[in-house]
Amino acid sequence: MSASSTEPRPYAVDNGWLPTPGQLSTGVPLGARTSTLVSDTRRAIVDILAGRDERLLVICGPCSIHDPAAALDYARRLRIMTGHLADDLLVVMRCYIEQARPARGWRGLVADPGLTGTGDVRNGLVLARATLRGVLRAGLATACEFVDPVVAAYVHDEVCWGSIGAHTVDSLTHRQLAAGLRIPIGFTTRFDGAVEPAVNAAAVAATAQDVVTLNASGMPTHRTAPGNPSPHVVLCGGDNGPNHHPTEIATAARLAAGQGLVERVVVDASHANSGNDPARQRAVLAELTDLVRDPAQPIAGVMIESNIIAGRQDIDLTHPHPLTWGQSITDACISLDETRPILRDLAGAVHQRRRRLHAQTASRRRRQCRVASDAMG
Repeated sequence: MSASSTEPRPYAVDNGWLPTPGQLSTGVPLGARTSTLVSDTRRAIVDILAGRDERLLVICGPCSIHDPAAALDYARRLRIMTGHLADDLLVVMRCYIEQARPARGWRGLVADPGLTGTGDVRNGLVLARATLRGVLRAGLATACEFVDPVVAAYVHDEVCWGSIGAHTVDSLTHRQLAAGLRIPIGFTTRFDGAVEPAVNAAAVAATAQDVVTLNASGMPTHRTAPGNPSPHVVLCGGDNGPNHHPTEIATAARLAAGQGLVERVVVDASHANSGNDPARQRAVLAELTDLVRDPAQPIAGVMIESNIIAGRQDIDLTHPHPLTWGQSITDACISLDETRPILRDLAGAVHQRRRRLHAQTASRRRRQCRVASDAMG
């Protein structure tokens, strides 16, 4: 046996240095206008979840971003499409730059920007941050799922709404991550559809936590996180079927209220709620639109998987090939043309809900006045 064969093999290969979070934010700065958009949107989402803002939160966009140029094209089109709906809808674009995968496959823009399977995190981080900034500069707010806590240190200041997904909702690390982010975070129901773990995760994230994070200089830092400003539940369905119906929504809201959380939930029209069928997603959204009209329904927002072109396409990480512009390489989506009437209908439903709510408020005030008048004799 040769001497070289007895040497221990490294358990990992060093693929090169990464910039610190501070270096990347300096190289790809957010800017005053986009920073204001982020902070204003975060406050608005918190108000929607609390019921102080009567609009509907709509998180809409590709399942994941694999082509930054196509994503920015989608953002510009969506902004034009939704500008006149701003009184009724707060539209936030899905800008998912990481993929939580239990098995092999493409792991997202950050981990594999070249779609080759070899990984290039340094360029992936730059592309991801630049893409998020581009969406904000197009006038749209941004939504991301936080998968790797280290990646969060590089992009969190560009994210208006965040999620902890079904893969990681049981993870203490991700609950602590959410506790340290000043971003409203939605906790997704597990793949079995269970709501309680998402509620428990949100309750933990709402409390102060001792966490270890990376600071702007890239140094590990121990600090006390104050707790997330508005943790809430996202209903995505599960192995036992969908959970977007009134009974399941009411149950989730009741469980959340029992933990001192906001009672209003976000409902995902894709994933298990649609059986991962984009055609079914349209039907689910039609049902949700009917529910949104009712002020008694505790629906704060909906999620839509949408892209320029409907459907999905396969990729070959070992043999890259030209891809269809604006079509998903992960979950199948509905097209932007199909999205337009859905958003219009949702805005109409919010308008009707507002009118009903105001009518109920006026009626209640009249009754209170009559009671007070009778008491005065």
